[in-house]
Amino acid sequence: MTDKILQVENLVVGYGGRPVLTDINVHVNNNEVLCLIGHNGAGKSTLLKSIFGLVPHEGGRIQFNGKPAVIDPRAMTMAGMSMVPEGRGVFPGMTVEETLSLGMWAAGVPENERAERTDWVMSILPVMKKFYRTRAGDLSGGQQQMVSIGRALLSRPRCLLMDEPSIGLAPKLFQDLCGPIRELQQKTGMSILLVEQNVKEALKISDRVVVMKSGQMTWEGLPEELSDNKKLMELY
Repeated sequence: MTDKILQVENLVVGYGGRPVLTDINVHVNNNEVLCLIGHNGAGKSTLLKSIFGLVPHEGGRIQFNGKPAVIDPRAMTMAGMSMVPEGRGVFPGMTVEETLSLGMWAAGVPENERAERTDWVMSILPVMKKFYRTRAGDLSGGQQQMVSIGRALLSRPRCLLMDEPSIGLAPKLFQDLCGPIRELQQKTGMSILLVEQNVKEALKISDRVVVMKSGQMTWEGLPEELSDNKKLMELY
């Protein structure tokens, strides 16, 4: 078995004939958090969406679990990948309970496993129990983000894609989310591809970092190599 759970080779993605990603090569190892950083508009979110099948790619290939991936959100979920989208994507009129229920149905979790799966997610994010029957529209940004992460975990993914989880959150709230995310990853051996603008906090829970600029990968290294702000500014 390969030590790479996800491998993207020579990926090309464009919108309306305009290239957005050019010849992207990146991989995520088993049991690691890979942090993807870069300026706004670098193509980071587009990369995550194209890996998960939300945006078609025009060239290159994606392998998941050592096999060519069927690039479709449902197929990727069934294969063991899940995604926390930018902006949380919760339905304001639905309670947390209904949101998780819908998430399990969409992920194809068998009915007889759903109660156990909900309990497992609640054990990772226990604070969700406090607002389990509250409508998502009445929750704070941090609570909505927890629901979004909880929903993504329902399928017990081997690889989790996280797109800007700190957006709209106070720095302290994001710090409070980072701890459980890292703990879960280390406990389960799950891999995470994390796109994040809050570089300082994201690097604390990452094993490796890649930098993207104008639709291309420009640097790869270890978080400690970016402890110097000057180096970080050079890469941006």
